[in-house]
Amino acid sequence: MGFKLIIFGLSNIAECAFEYFTHDSDYDVVAFTVDSAYIPENGEFMGKPVVPFEKLTAHFSGDECHVFVAVGAQQLNRFRTRKVEAAKAMGFKLASYVSSRAFVWPNVKLGEHVFIQEDNTIQPFAKIGNNVTLWAGNHIGHASEIKDNCFVTSHVVVSGHCIIGENSFLGVNASVADCVEVGQDNLIGMGAIISKNTPEDALYSTKKTELAKISARKFFKVEDV
Repeated sequence: MGFKLIIFGLSNIAECAFEYFTHDSDYDVVAFTVDSAYIPENGEFMGKPVVPFEKLTAHFSGDECHVFVAVGAQQLNRFRTRKVEAAKAMGFKLASYVSSRAFVWPNVKLGEHVFIQEDNTIQPFAKIGNNVTLWAGNHIGHASEIKDNCFVTSHVVVSGHCIIGENSFLGVNASVADCVEVGQDNLIGMGAIISKNTPEDALYSTKKTELAKISARKFFKVEDV
């Protein structure tokens, strides 16, 4: 076993982080932590103790434990970023997770506190910044860069020579064309197609699929038995 690990958060993302770090890393998860107002009544989560984040140094040493902040894209990733910075200020080093089932070319540059799940393909010369989450099944093209504090969901395609600006969120099945620069603080919605550079603080969304006037059973001529 390597270092002991403390996970910030009690959400479904924290559950996933616990599973990945436990079964596919050298870390030993010893505790969870959240702000004191959110400590559960039984003081446990996933069979591990939950300690107040404000008092973390009273329970654990930064020489023995690393911290991973298992938080999503709340406040366009600001909340996660603040907790990462707070953990560093306490003297803790940050953990990263890269799935053994991800394809990461040897010359890819990875920042600190990254969370890269299975089936991600990260091609040559790509750069992944600090505090970046890549959920399962994304394609990050050659020589593209995802800057700090981004959250990329699943089955997103970032083509070659792209730049994804700081704090951005890319929804499921979004696609970014070659050589496109996505501005910082962008929200690229589910299924969006981005073929030109985007400005800072932009939101792109696609229309929802409409309910057809004919039902599925009628379309397939299903007969009641």
